Amino acid sequence: MTLDDRLKALLTPLGAENKRMFGGTCFLIGGNMAIGTLKDGLIVRVGKEAHAAAMKRPGARVFDMTGRPMEGFISVDGQAVTSEAALKVWVDLAVSFVKTLPPKTAKPAKKAPKRMR
Repeated sequence: MTLDDRLKALLTPLGAENKRMFGGTCFLIGGNMAIGTLKDGLIVRVGKEAHAAAMKRPGARVFDMTGRPMEGFISVDGQAVTSEAALKVWVDLAVSFVKTLPPKTAKPAKKAPKRMR
């Protein structure tokens, strides 16, 4: 079972939707990104207040895709989430934080610019 499949099994019952983001699959709750796959590991949204404590967990490292670390987001090495218990800890951290956020409303589709002839 892939990491995507394992996340889907844990998050679908919570009403999460999945979407391609960051080169992997992210799971959104109420339109807010909670957790997703990143290469062979995870990206987990824990919030700024829980960031320092989450960084002390096994396999955690700074999430930095652009040269600017994103506080409140953690990268987790795939080897640190091989057990279901370890994966569930990260899922629970992400879900707990995202449930504190207001749901996002759907944005209206952008109209394509008119072409000049």
